[in-house]
Amino acid sequence: MVLNMGFIFPKREVEGEMMDRKRLEEMILEKSKDGKVPCAVCFKIAEDFGVSKKEMGQIMNEINIRISQCQLGCFE
Repeated sequence: MVLNMGFIFPKREVEGEMMDRKRLEEMILEKSKDGKVPCAVCFKIAEDFGVSKKEMGQIMNEINIRISQCQLGCFE
């Protein structure tokens, strides 16, 4: 594992990690509506990019996207 911008991504070349982070952010923004992404969609994106749910939440906070339709009922 390699630490990148405070997040751990599966081991890849350093330049590739920056691209993965950018692609991850682009995917989140693409799936967002009114600044929110449904919880189930967040889980799927995290799985597809190989990041933990905690890391996904941190990234979403950094780009000011909120979770909606929380599967645990924490967020509306």
